[in-house]
Amino acid sequence: MNRISRYPAWVIAALMLTIGSITGGAIAGASMVQAGHAPEAVVTAAAPPVREAATMPSTFSPVVKAVLPAVVNISSTRVIRASGMNDDSPFGNLFPGFRMPDRPQRQEGEGSGVIVSSDGYIVTNNHVVDGATELTVSFGDKRELKARLIGTDAKTDIALVKVDARDLPHVTLGSSANVEVGDIALAMGNPFGLGQTVTMGIISATGRGGLGIEDYEDFIQTDASINPGNSGGALVNTKGELIGINTAILSRSGGNQGVGFAVPVDMVRQVMTQLKDKGAVTRARLGVYFQELTPKLASALGVKSSQGAVVTEIVPDGPAAKSGLMKDDVIVAMNGKAVDGRSLRLAVGSLTPGTTINLKVLRDSTEKNLPITVDTMPNADDAQRAVPRRRG
Repeated sequence: MNRISRYPAWVIAALMLTIGSITGGAIAGASMVQAGHAPEAVVTAAAPPVREAATMPSTFSPVVKAVLPAVVNISSTRVIRASGMNDDSPFGNLFPGFRMPDRPQRQEGEGSGVIVSSDGYIVTNNHVVDGATELTVSFGDKRELKARLIGTDAKTDIALVKVDARDLPHVTLGSSANVEVGDIALAMGNPFGLGQTVTMGIISATGRGGLGIEDYEDFIQTDASINPGNSGGALVNTKGELIGINTAILSRSGGNQGVGFAVPVDMVRQVMTQLKDKGAVTRARLGVYFQELTPKLASALGVKSSQGAVVTEIVPDGPAAKSGLMKDDVIVAMNGKAVDGRSLRLAVGSLTPGTTINLKVLRDSTEKNLPITVDTMPNADDAQRAVPRRRG
């Protein structure tokens, strides 16, 4: 009591008020924190789960050591004949109509390839080996082996070659369906003939199409450096799994500008399996010509859909004609999965001829479900690359 009485009453009152304020604030603060937990919990529940920790490893050396021995250099030799007028010859100016004799000429090119099996099967781009009369595969250990062409598919720019060897290092095929924008990717190949080279970037986009590079486009886009000579090389994830075959770049200068494209491994797997088994790729067809649904077309046709494929023409005696599909029908789904023109083309092209599918079609504001059994796309139709309309 004596110790307390030493202080004036106003000091004691102030002290008691301060203690009360602190205590009350603490209680109020605790209530506010607890109340704040509920919205946080809701936000956390609604947010998409993080697939894996966003940590950057200090090195990708283990991945590179595992994969790079399976990435090879492919040298191609083409024999062409120079015939007709030779503009570089002085005789052409002195003697109008003078024609130089046909002369075989050798053209050489270089690209990359990826060993996909221990017994020597190698995947590369069609444009790396197209027209080649001789193929030489160079390995990282300086060995060189002659290769033979198993088959090519110009529509996806994929080719399969083989060397006679055993117990070769080979890549593990991953799944491009699991690739997401923002994933780290490593591009491996032989740019500019320098030899085995590795670059790193991220996946910039998936499902890229409409670029006019190939007939069937479902590219993985990456900013990992891809340059001339990288064609046919490997695009791998951080586990060392093959997720794509490097194919093209978008560039104003001819060199890398951070926009590169790779054929997704799921498409590669399907193509190379057919090339290995049959030497060629067989695709299915619906027997229609179509174009992408636009808001203007949707309004004109009276359909309420933001995407789909508008049928512009029915091929006589084709699967679509036999099913009852009609001009101006809008195909919005295949086997229960929403489609647009490009995805429909990819889906049908991946089918085995004779497969029956179900199409959801909008016709005059009415929804119809049509079962259709696809047949084989004829070679003659397959060759019409210049036709501006999309076929399926």
